[in-house]
Amino acid sequence: MKLFKWIWRLIWKSALYFFLLSIGFTILYRFVPVPITLLMVIRLFEQAFDENKEVRLKKDWVPFSEISKNAPQAVYASEDQKFLDHKGFDFEAMEKAWENNKKGKRVKGASTITQQTVKNVFLWPGRSYLRKGLEAYFTVLVELIWSKERIMEVYLNVIEMGDGIYGIEAASQTYYKKPAAKLNRNQAAMIAAVLPNPRRWNPTKPTPYIIGRQAWILRQMNNLAPIGFGI
Repeated sequence: MKLFKWIWRLIWKSALYFFLLSIGFTILYRFVPVPITLLMVIRLFEQAFDENKEVRLKKDWVPFSEISKNAPQAVYASEDQKFLDHKGFDFEAMEKAWENNKKGKRVKGASTITQQTVKNVFLWPGRSYLRKGLEAYFTVLVELIWSKERIMEVYLNVIEMGDGIYGIEAASQTYYKKPAAKLNRNQAAMIAAVLPNPRRWNPTKPTPYIIGRQAWILRQMNNLAPIGFGI
């Protein structure tokens, strides 16, 4: 009986601490830059134990006001065109992904910008049910506590954009030798085009497939209304 009470008390306290910490960090990151993510740490370890790679971590947080209006418009067009309308989940895309998965097919685009931000800031790479559950929990928290502008700002500053390259400022400086504030439409669209696999593709050495993706993104940028902030 005592053991049962001790286990129950341990579970209850652990759950309480988790909720307090998760809510606390979500509130904190609503106002301050995210210093580092678990993915960045994992990549550093992978680089350290791979003799064919250099150990590098390029990141430079910039406020939304110092990011070219083309960058958010490009990722909005390429990654999540319902970003301003949903509450963190694109249920239509999720249903389509589920149906295609049952047929043995894969569909891109089911993960929203909010979900991608959550995965980068709070979680680790993987596909376990635990991680998916935590992703859903943090997605709800972030949508409740952060503004859409803040979600986009954090996303553009922490997302992996190359091998050891994180955020739009580091990507812009690495690939185009200019600050993110100076990115033109073609450059922003090219960076967005490689986001599905940024360690495989390089914006300065685009394959025909990536050039095609860039062209599609540019058309979407022209067709979509501006996202409404920083534009």
